[in-house]
Parts: sequence; C-alpha cells; structure tokens
Amino acid sequence: MTTKPPSAIQSAPESALERIAYAAVEGIPTVDPHDRDRLGYTLWLWLKLRRDPLEAAVRSACARFEVSEEEALKRIRERLTASGVSL
Repeated sequence: MTTKPPSAIQSAPESALERIAYAAVEGIPTVDPHDRDRLGYTLWLWLKLRRDPLEAAVRSACARFEVSEEEALKRIRERLTASGVSL
C-alpha cells in the first residue's frame, strides 16, 4: 500500500476577504485558539454581508478574549483600516 503526498495548497491572495478577516484577528489573545478562528470566520461573514455593525459581529462570535472586548474591537478596526476596508 502506498501513500500519495498531500495536494499542494494555494493560499488566497492578499486582497481576498478571508485573508483580510483572519489577518485582522491574528494576535488577539483568546482563551482558546478556536475562539480566534471563530472570530475570523465571523469577521469574514461580516465583511461579505455587512448587515450588522462590527460590534454585533464580534459579539456574535462569542470569543473569550484575554483582553477587553473594547480593546479587541480597537485592534480589529485598526487592522481593517490598514488593509483598506472602509468602516
């Protein structure tokens, strides 16, 4: 029995919404790494649909932050504006 090597992975371009979303939450201290992943996914949905305010999107992720929610929102806003996203 032989095993094939895994398929090559193509990373998303820098301008892709998923790349922007996950980069915006990178480095935010959370209790569990899955909290940050869930936050990144929720932020990607927010960037895609823009139905609610950013605060509601972050709150709906139910991420457990090791910093205050206000500090996390501040960091996310800074990184989104640095990526060229208008808030």
